[in-house]
Amino acid sequence: MKSCQRLSRYEAQRTPSNAPARVRVCVRLRPSVGTGEGKEAPCVRGVDSCSLEILNVRNNMETMKYKFDAYYSATATQYDVYMGSVQPILHHLLEGQNASILAYGPTGAGKTYTMLGSPEQPGVIPRAVQNLLQMTRDASGDQRKYSVSMSYLEIYQEKVLDLLEPSLRDLPIREDQNHHILVPGLTEREITSFSDFEKHFLPASSNRTVASTQLNNRSSRSHAVLLVYVSQTRGWPPYAQRAAKLCLIDLAGSEDNRRTGNRGVRLKESGAINTSLFVLSKVVDALNKGLPRVPYRDSKLTRLLQDSLGGSAHSLIIANIAPERKYYFETLTSLNFAAKSKQVVNKPFTQETLLDVEASKRPCPSSSDAGPEAKRPCPEEEQPSLVEEKPFSSLLPMENLEPALAEKLLHLEALETQQAGAESCALPLLNTPRSERLEFRRLLEETRRELQRLKKKQLEMETKVLQDKEHGRGSWVPAKRQGTAVVLPFQQVQHLENSENEDSIIIVKQKKGGRKKKDSAPGSENKVPSEWEMVLQPELMARTKENILAILNTGSVKDLMALHQIGKKKANRIVAWRGEHGSFEKVEDLGKVEGISAKQVASFLKVNILTNIGNLQ
Repeated sequence: MKSCQRLSRYEAQRTPSNAPARVRVCVRLRPSVGTGEGKEAPCVRGVDSCSLEILNVRNNMETMKYKFDAYYSATATQYDVYMGSVQPILHHLLEGQNASILAYGPTGAGKTYTMLGSPEQPGVIPRAVQNLLQMTRDASGDQRKYSVSMSYLEIYQEKVLDLLEPSLRDLPIREDQNHHILVPGLTEREITSFSDFEKHFLPASSNRTVASTQLNNRSSRSHAVLLVYVSQTRGWPPYAQRAAKLCLIDLAGSEDNRRTGNRGVRLKESGAINTSLFVLSKVVDALNKGLPRVPYRDSKLTRLLQDSLGGSAHSLIIANIAPERKYYFETLTSLNFAAKSKQVVNKPFTQETLLDVEASKRPCPSSSDAGPEAKRPCPEEEQPSLVEEKPFSSLLPMENLEPALAEKLLHLEALETQQAGAESCALPLLNTPRSERLEFRRLLEETRRELQRLKKKQLEMETKVLQDKEHGRGSWVPAKRQGTAVVLPFQQVQHLENSENEDSIIIVKQKKGGRKKKDSAPGSENKVPSEWEMVLQPELMARTKENILAILNTGSVKDLMALHQIGKKKANRIVAWRGEHGSFEKVEDLGKVEGISAKQVASFLKVNILTNIGNLQ
């Protein structure tokens, strides 16, 4: 086991920060309980520090061998498990990368003991939190500060419950714009020492749902998830903040209700637990096979573990198994799941955000101040040009620099001064990255060109209006009764002017006959007069009908379904009618098909003619 432990630490130190990381899996064997004979006889045996073998129930003379990242026998202590598999992945949290530790196995296999332990033998959770707090204290300094906080929840019958605040029940699970999984409204408590952690964690643990079954006196009836957030602030340029999350998950064990004797509420709880674990197995299978859809959303558990399996975390699965022969099938299922999980590959990355230190130092008034003065912006935001910045030449010892470097620095300083004088406010060119400066200048040039184009277009339009007035021409507007002003939108006026062109698609005509109604509705003076209507050109409509008729006569079911209001059922009926009666003579003959009325044919023509106008060749 020591060789495997050294290998784990060595690999963790040599792994690049943003390289893909395989999910690490270790197996822990619970000590045997009972006489050790018959059904209580052991069926699992360790081979070395990373391998074990289990009997083949079909042939007692054969065994099946499994190899994992680590194997811990029944004599292994909590310290061995923690130092061998858990502790090597905690340093990723200080680099701004997520980490997850899951305890998996059947009921009664020792998952809760592995995660929580006892006062004499603390488990993974207390050891990891204490070690993480010590690591942040050692890494903190004048220019680097850490803050640690925690949240604790359980998933009980597909409902997310807050264990720190039991009144918060059935919380949602969301995904932000950066594809990070979060629980809005979940209570978060800051911890500065291990005593702070115990003050929040111990009362919350008593809120977790447990019950007695025939296999376990205190069986976990829910999945418990402890979230530890680590935030790091860097105090030197470029100022940045790193955020990482540690997930410590104590899964509820899969149950055989014939053994546990569950009834009523216990049976319902067992069904929810087995369903979520089945979806967890489906997620692992989908990731291993590279399927396009991974069923994360089929369960609240897998939705919450989306970062841990196939996501952005360094993950470790501790598979707990029982050695007795009566638990053979549960042990075999756990080992098969652990073997599949070992093939899942995550893609961790450093979560870092650049900070605007100058903006954070602005003396803005407090939001609690009353009166209009509290709503005024900061003085720096009102008058940015009044902010005096010292030149770079006064901040650096110019006499100690190389002549070429000093000349470049002075040239850049002159450019910034010129830029600040040309614009309304100073642009700190030398304080921003080069890519941001180039992007800003590109946008500025595009804005200037757009303004010049608009000014030129406005001058042309004003000149045209003056020329029309001089020659006595004006915009054509339909005659109306005296006292009623008609104002047409600009787009509609252009359309009416061009309606007589030969290449136009729509012709505007005046309605014939009928008494003109008085339009007195509010805002009606800005609408097109009701006695004018728009009609498609006859040649264009005829051509469109010919194209639709060709599709109806020669198109396949797929081609027919491309038309609007034609589904698969109608397309099959059209093909069947065409095979029996021949081709359609006109589009209106579509009404002869069974299940298609004349009203549906008219609606079909209207929609498809308007849709296919732009597709005519």
